[in-house]
This record gives sequence, C-alpha cells and structure tokens, in this order.
Amino acid sequence: MIDHLTISGFKRFDTALLSLEPLTVLTGLNGAGKTSVIQALLLMREANRSQHVKLRGPFGLELGTAADVANWQHATDMEFHVREDGMTFDWVLQSPSDEARHLLVISKPDSLPVAFQAAPGRFTYLSAERLGPRVRVDASSLPVNELEIGVRGEFTAEIIETQGLRPGFEDRCHPNLDSQSLLKYQIEMWLGEITRPLQINAEHHKGADAYALSFQAPDGEWVRAPNMGFGVSYALPIVVAGLTAATGGLVIVENPEAHLHPAGQSRMGVFLAWLASKGVQIIVETHSDHVLNGMRRAIGEHAFLRPEKAVVHFFDHAMPLDVKDLRFTERGSISHWPQGFFDQYQIDVAALGRLRRKGATDGIHS
Repeated sequence: MIDHLTISGFKRFDTALLSLEPLTVLTGLNGAGKTSVIQALLLMREANRSQHVKLRGPFGLELGTAADVANWQHATDMEFHVREDGMTFDWVLQSPSDEARHLLVISKPDSLPVAFQAAPGRFTYLSAERLGPRVRVDASSLPVNELEIGVRGEFTAEIIETQGLRPGFEDRCHPNLDSQSLLKYQIEMWLGEITRPLQINAEHHKGADAYALSFQAPDGEWVRAPNMGFGVSYALPIVVAGLTAATGGLVIVENPEAHLHPAGQSRMGVFLAWLASKGVQIIVETHSDHVLNGMRRAIGEHAFLRPEKAVVHFFDHAMPLDVKDLRFTERGSISHWPQGFFDQYQIDVAALGRLRRKGATDGIHS
C-alpha cells in the first residue's frame, strides 16, 4: 500500500508530505486543500494513460486551465511522488501555457504502485456527486471481467446483476455471514446496517441495454430505486466498490455521509474502517463527525482495525499550508483536537447553554 504522498507546485501545495495508512481521512475547512489531494491522485492515475493529462473530463474533473492548478509560489513543474514498500514513484507534469486545458507529462514511473496498475478494482474513485435514484441506467460497454463501479456509481446495478451470485471473498466477509455467502448477500448485509434492512434486485433490460434496481424492505413490496430515496442510492456504490475492490487496491470516496441519517453515517465509518483491515486502502474526504466516530468505534470498540493503521489529516486555511496529522488510540480516541476539528457541536451546545442560563437569570430578576 502507499504510505507517503508528496505534492509540489499543485494548487495550494507548494510542497507537502502526507503520510497515508490503510485508512486515511481528509477533513477540515472548505477550500483548504482536501479535494486537491484527491485531484492529485486522479491526475497521477490519468498520466499513466497518455503523454498529456486533460484538466476537464477524466474522472469528471473540471479543473479549468493550467494556470488554475499551478501553485503561484512554485516556479517549477508540478511534481507528485508516492512511496510503497520502500520504493518511490515519481510523476512530473508541466504547464504548456497558462490557458492550456491540459498538462504535459514530462516523466512518469516505468513501473507503478499496485493501486495505479491497469487492472479492474485497483483504483476506484467515487465522486461526491454520485447518481441519485434512477429508474434505469445505461449499461457499460466493458466486458464483465473488466467492469468497475464508475465515478458516479453508475454501474452499480450492472455489477450486482452480473456478479451478485458469485461467492464473496473469504477475507472480506461480513462478520455475521458465512465466508461463502454470495456477494449480493454481503452487499445487502452492509447496506441494511447503513440504511435499513433491504433486499436488492438488479435487472437487465436487454432491449434498452440498461439496468434497473429495485428494493424490498422486510414485509414490504418491491419498489423501484426512485421510491427508496437518495441515502440508499448514494451509499450502495460505496458498499459495492469496497467489497469488489482488488486486494492491495485503492478506494477513494468523497463525502460518504451524503444523504445518510447520523446513525447510517456512523455505520458507514465502521464499514470503511473494517474494509481498511481487509487489504484495501481507503482514502475518505468527509465533513461528518458521525463518520469519524464510526471509525473510532471500529478501532476502539470492535477492534476491526489497529489504531496505527489509520490517520486523519486536518486542513485549515493557514498559509503556508499546515496539515495536522491526528492519530487514533487503542480506545478509539483522537491524539489531539485542534481548533476547528469537529468542535462545532461543543461550540453550539455551549452557546445554547449560555442562552438558557441568561434566560433563567432574566426570569429571576423580572
């Protein structure tokens, strides 16, 4: 797995070194650089396919021009480095002009880290803008053995229909299921914990070359995806991607909490931490303290993941860029709690407490 990432000359990053663990959490203030870390990884992945990297299009990126992504303090090329098993892999990208909508690939590794190798399930990215409930979605043009989830989760139904009845991975089986349970049952178990107990049916409409999902709650009727809501549609691709990712692969998820009830957000955190213990590297961008607390419970309560196998990077607006590395303890606590790090609940409760006390005082004197 990748254990370090260095970014130089890209957006907010003059030069920054980030440690990566099996579970890496990116959190902090809006516009502070979290998404830029993910975009750097996406550009590196795209650079392996061509001698130039489009800034608009791949992975749904809309990065504008070369001038928009160049760090104004950094006079040299954009450089990206990752370390895996003691080996360092380097990418150098260059701006051909300020107005160019692509970057030139000056150099890239001859061999690649496992996650960047061209094989299904090695590199998975799920955007914050995943597909909401749809009556049906178009089929992929790839053969079944090369099929992946899609940036927006658009091929989730097709994966369930074509692969759902095969046995799950023995080393990636839900704690409450038999190791030979079908993939579909593994998906239903995790999705049921995150959202609500459900059965899933994926159907191929051959005439339209499209797929459709339907769901059934216990003692309920089968309903199509639009009648099940956004939470299920947004969470399902994350579960499917995690369970089908290649061992040693990388899964990047933006905002896994989207459209989920707080209890579901917490269980999503548990799922992602559990998955990181199963040989899949997870990078998560989140604004949810519930997701974080689910991860803390996975480490401290359930012992799914060793605390040293997880790290939180907290980004604020400080310049020069100062990314704080936060670690977990055996009991699921956080090593330190900088100002602005998921402290809004305490700030709001304290403010409401002052209002209540003020109201009580005013009542006494009235």
